[in-house]
Amino acid sequence: MTAGTDVQGTVAAGYEPVLHAFERGFAARGDVGAAVTVYRDGVPVVDLWGGRAEADDAGVGAAGAGAAETSVRPWTAGTAQLVRSATKGPAAAVLHLLHQRGLIDLDAPVGTYWPEFKAEGKECVLVRHLLAHRAGLPALDTPLTPEQARDGESGPRALAAQPPAWEPGTAHGYHPHTYGWLLGEVVARATGRTLGQWFADEIATPLGLDLWIGLPDAARARVGRIATREAPAPPASAGLRVRTKPEVAAAYADPAALTRRAFGVIAPYPDENDPAYHAAEHPGSGGIATAHALARFYAALIGRVDGVRLYVPATLALARSEESAGPDRVLIVRTRFGSGYMLHGPAAPLLGPSSFGHPGRGGPLGFADPEAGIAFGYTTNTMHASVTSDPRPQALIRALRSCLNG
Repeated sequence: MTAGTDVQGTVAAGYEPVLHAFERGFAARGDVGAAVTVYRDGVPVVDLWGGRAEADDAGVGAAGAGAAETSVRPWTAGTAQLVRSATKGPAAAVLHLLHQRGLIDLDAPVGTYWPEFKAEGKECVLVRHLLAHRAGLPALDTPLTPEQARDGESGPRALAAQPPAWEPGTAHGYHPHTYGWLLGEVVARATGRTLGQWFADEIATPLGLDLWIGLPDAARARVGRIATREAPAPPASAGLRVRTKPEVAAAYADPAALTRRAFGVIAPYPDENDPAYHAAEHPGSGGIATAHALARFYAALIGRVDGVRLYVPATLALARSEESAGPDRVLIVRTRFGSGYMLHGPAAPLLGPSSFGHPGRGGPLGFADPEAGIAFGYTTNTMHASVTSDPRPQALIRALRSCLNG
């Protein structure tokens, strides 16, 4: 099916509003290349993609812009994209499945699996504190270089050696990058496999997911190129404009603020189009996925997908149970977290009260809503200046909600 001039894919009867919202993402909300997939009760009902696989001027040669139109790859059904912090949902699933199998106790101290971590007053940090952003370790005393961030050792070693920024368990603050090193080291100590390897073996392969935490060479050619600079928020006429409170903007701008330090644990910030960045395991921010794979992953958390179900009911309830709520010491706004997932709320509006998932800074989003039987995945190569509530997926969610309520 071809809709308009730029969008391809399939839409089940009754879900046409999602198609229209997706088309408007290109016409009015700044999308250059994007995809969206919706599963309902284990079956895809929306699977759309469109635009270019390269978001910026990659491919523009001496012949000028006209040559670029013919040299830049189109976004196809198989185009995978960096999803930034939307990686946190799949990473959390590794911990939950290890808990479900009796291999990790979420109520055990982290030091049970990682003895060096107990230094500097962290003896009482529990595994569940890592998942709920309550460990007090969102930033590093000394940022890592991009090379150190990729080596799999420097991040965990630095976190084990430093004291927490607050008493663990007493407050929460989003851990943008350190989340991945913390979870990854616990998995490695408990299983002998890296988190990315475990995800590939035990989750991605059984489900046939094009979703990687550590991109293999064989998939490199499928990855689109994200814009090298974040785009400004869309105009108010596009609807759903993101407004930043002055105190939030100040926290991101102040080099001494915990917010700025938490997002700046790697300096200089790595080139997110670098194949070396894609190949390294960054379980907090570096996953590569198709929108279809994100939606299929979440569908398998809440029900069966082609005979595969990941979470038993008790694990699903655990993942969705509120662990952190209120003022976030890093994001400044009020946030809600379950065990590894953001929960529906003003900071991260999802489909409804039972929704859980995770956005990526700038636009990507994956989530599930067990009450509605819905799983959702959205990927884009045009990252906007938003952290948890981008206008493009929000418009798609509103359209989806109208389909379910109609």
